[in-house]
Amino acid sequence: MALSQLNVEITPLLTTLGVAGLATALALQDTLANFFAGLYLLADRPVRVGDYVKLDGGAEGYVVGVGWRSTKIRQLANNVIVIPNQKVAQSTITNYHLPEPRMSLLIPVSVSYDADPDHVERVLLEEATQAAGQVQGLLAEPPPMVRFIPGFGDSALEFTLICQVREFVDQYLVQHELRKRILRRFRAEGLEIPFPQRTLHLDPRLVEDLHLPGPPGSAARAGPQT
Repeated sequence: MALSQLNVEITPLLTTLGVAGLATALALQDTLANFFAGLYLLADRPVRVGDYVKLDGGAEGYVVGVGWRSTKIRQLANNVIVIPNQKVAQSTITNYHLPEPRMSLLIPVSVSYDADPDHVERVLLEEATQAAGQVQGLLAEPPPMVRFIPGFGDSALEFTLICQVREFVDQYLVQHELRKRILRRFRAEGLEIPFPQRTLHLDPRLVEDLHLPGPPGSAARAGPQT
């Protein structure tokens, strides 16, 4: 070779070039990974600018930008999170705007066992239907539903009010307003929201040893002491 004829050692030169190339490749590894991940995000579009998303790492908010290196997410607190595209591409993503922004909102409601289930269902439907024209973000269509689910709780009859909201962030105001309306209507209708109840059974011998008062009438049933 020409370099050999000029008494230039080739082996050290090739070694130097190889080490430099390896160092450059390692330095660009993350950059290239983020670049190709960015191409994937732009082509596959699991997230789009304007979508409300949640990543399995906990990041949650509106997508405000997808660049060649990173994705920017604006939280509801108005902070922006900058996430490398490689991490976004490797994450499990919940996109609350796909297939469409509209979503179901489930509100659990508990009432006393003395309540008539049909009465409860009617009251909940009336309040949700009326609120649909007054509460921002609450949709009238599809119409609200009530299901007697989970059903028979430990201390209450448990219902679920199901309604539709315009998008993910609307659920907070809708829940706030509906809960207030339901509480006022329940009070007006005489429907009770019970507190959890527990019945404690004590061994009579333990009660006697601890000198605790027994249940009403227990002394009379015990008979005279000798």
